[in-house]
Amino acid sequence: MTQPVDKRAAAGVAVAATVGNMVGITPAISATFGVFLVPISVEFGWSRATVSGVFGLIAVVSAIMYPVIGRLMDRYGSRWILIGGNILFALSIALLSLATASVSRFYLIFGLIGIAGSIPSTPMLCKVVSNWFDEKRGLMLGVTAGIGNGVGATFMPIIAGFLLGVIGWRGSFVAIALIVLLLGFPFLFLLLRDAPVSPNATEPPLEGMNVAEAAQTWPFWVMLTAVAVGAGGMTAVFTHVVPMLTDHGVGVGEATLVVAIFALVAASWQIVTGTMLDRFRSPRVVVPMFASAIVGLVLLQFGHGTPTLIFAGVLLGIGLGAEYGALPYFISRYFGLRYYGSITGVLYGVVILVQGATPALMDLGFSATGNYDVAAIVIMAALAIGLVLLSLLPPLHLLPTPARSLLRERRAV
Repeated sequence: MTQPVDKRAAAGVAVAATVGNMVGITPAISATFGVFLVPISVEFGWSRATVSGVFGLIAVVSAIMYPVIGRLMDRYGSRWILIGGNILFALSIALLSLATASVSRFYLIFGLIGIAGSIPSTPMLCKVVSNWFDEKRGLMLGVTAGIGNGVGATFMPIIAGFLLGVIGWRGSFVAIALIVLLLGFPFLFLLLRDAPVSPNATEPPLEGMNVAEAAQTWPFWVMLTAVAVGAGGMTAVFTHVVPMLTDHGVGVGEATLVVAIFALVAASWQIVTGTMLDRFRSPRVVVPMFASAIVGLVLLQFGHGTPTLIFAGVLLGIGLGAEYGALPYFISRYFGLRYYGSITGVLYGVVILVQGATPALMDLGFSATGNYDVAAIVIMAALAIGLVLLSLLPPLHLLPTPARSLLRERRAV
């Protein structure tokens, strides 16, 4: 059992995790990529699919790294792994300033970004937060991941757009690397701590299933499929808001505003999602949120006028916030905390694979048709599938028989 929580230390961990998320791979790379996509494509004479294909590489690398990192954190603790990861991630981003017209070199750099960015990532920070908070776990996961990613993903594209016109995309990536290091490192070093555990060495500090045991339960597979298809589709949309809208004649400034609203609502809605999950203990609270994302995507791709596009950004933010807010909470409640890092690594590994493939698939569709209409319709269908699957999950206080028996056996030890 864990010792009584030091509230001051827990608050420090929450701040560190929030800032860590703020300068993680989602704000620093995914959120800014749409700003740099066209300039890089034009400079090197590459298709958009070639440029955005780096997300597929990042996905493969992250899918391999997440389970490894999660297991290391389960065994050795999280503090120094996350601090070192922040430094490596900043250095890897800075390497983009050295990119040339060599596709292999460009992809190699993004491969390094995928390796380094997997370490101080949201799933790994969620492990630390989950270990420190119990009663308000959903709220704190929503606050740290939501505010962190949301604020970062709101302002990073704005900063990137400004810097692009001043120092070009190469200099912009160096500036982003400096932001990652100079903002992230001090907070992680000064405030991040591993949760204290029981001094009784004979008593397991935490209970829960390992990966093999979790995989024997059907919520594991339902959750994996639902969130993978939903998050994959939403991430593809998020990274393509700017090109989707500018292709329709919308100005870059207005398109960037929609991205900012998308990110800001996604941030705040993670808090709403976590609070509702804490209160109602039912996965069904996120079902209508998935539905809102479908409506938002319809408006984004086929709607017209600034108010409509802003409303689309709001609805898409609700859907993305629900997906990001629900998965770490579901993992901790359905499968426990003892092997949280390992299970998170496996689940997020699959999710990131889908997230990496969908942006490139969107651009392949664009190359074939000259627009994103078909891709948008496919993503709507994927979100609908995720909506149906989430409605099948049992209430969080009623685990299915295999999981219930496994946890009962652990309590009896």
